[in-house]
This record gives sequence, C-alpha cells and structure tokens, in this order.
Amino acid sequence: MNPTPDTTAGHGGTFDPREAAALLDQTRRQARRQFEPAQPWLLVTRAVLVLAALGAVWLSVRGQHPYKGPGISALLVVAAFVVINYAATVAVRARATAGVSGRSRFSPAEITVMTAAWAAPFVVMAALGVTRDSQSGYLLTVPLIVVGLAFAALMAVRSDWRQFGTGLAVAATGAAGAAVGQAGAWAVTGVGLCITLLGSAAVIAWQLHRA
Repeated sequence: MNPTPDTTAGHGGTFDPREAAALLDQTRRQARRQFEPAQPWLLVTRAVLVLAALGAVWLSVRGQHPYKGPGISALLVVAAFVVINYAATVAVRARATAGVSGRSRFSPAEITVMTAAWAAPFVVMAALGVTRDSQSGYLLTVPLIVVGLAFAALMAVRSDWRQFGTGLAVAATGAAGAAVGQAGAWAVTGVGLCITLLGSAAVIAWQLHRA
C-alpha cells in the first residue's frame, strides 16, 4: 500500500492547496517588486532630485538680461544630482540583474548606441561652437532629444512599449526646453523630466500591483 500523503501544515492544520497557491503568488509578486530594476521609489526620488537640481539652475539664470548662463554653484548642484542618480541606479540595477542574462540587460551593441547618443551631441555642438555660457541651455536640451530618440528606438526593437514611451517623453521634453529659450529651458526640462519619471513610477507600481 502506498503511504498517504502528508496534508498537514507545519502548525498541525490542514494544508489547503488554495492557500499554497496564494502564498506562491504572493512570493512571486514580492520577488518581482524586489528585483524590478526601475523601482518606483527610485524613480520618484529621481524625479524630486532632477526638479530640485534644474530648478536651482533656473532660479540662478531667470533674471539674467542678457542670458549669461548658470553660476558655478548651480552647476555643482546638477553635478551632485548626476553622481547620486548614477550611483543609485547602478546599485539597484546591479542587484536586480545579478546572475541574469538575456534581454533584461543591454547588449554591447545597445550600450555602444546609447554611449554614442550621449557623446555625439556634445561633439557636434563643440564643433559648431555651441559651448558658450550664453548657449548653455542647448547643452541640456539637445542631448536629451538625441538620447531619448535613441532609447525609444532600442525599446521599440525590444517591443518594450513602456520604455519606448519614456524615451519619447524625454525627447519631447528636450524639444520643449529648446523651444522656450536658454533660461526657460532649465525650468521646462526640470518639470518635464519630473513628470516623466513620476509617470513611469506610477505605471510600474500599477503593473506590479496587477501582477
């Protein structure tokens, strides 16, 4: 005779398959929240920081007639944001993708494309002489347009439509900033990036909740 399966839980109760399924689903949701590279809390933090950093620059240039560009203190705020944002992003993504391969990571070719997208605008603007303080707004807006479009193209190839939308939003923010003038570019770009990041955080949180 075959032994009767043990259907008792660890605390002496009857083991309900529905409870096991619920526990498994809860564990899966928790793991997905933990290892999602773009954590909603990180995106919200980044949104606040980028608004504060670019807002600080805008406050330093809004009254300049003619426009001369941000002071060193405002640029240090932006530099601090870039360093903090980069360190936090790398740390969270490294944890989320540890031991993971495949499409969850950028391929060497995709990394090359994104690096070129960041570098090319600065090279071209330097060649055209667009590096003076009076044109500093373009040093922010033009790279955002190029990088946003490049990122959107890569995400379209991957069929990742959420990230595709994020790339287009970044490019649109850069274009809007370029259209309002040098001083206003800082404010428009800060608000636009903040809204984009908050929107991404909301979408990810909603997707994780539904999952």
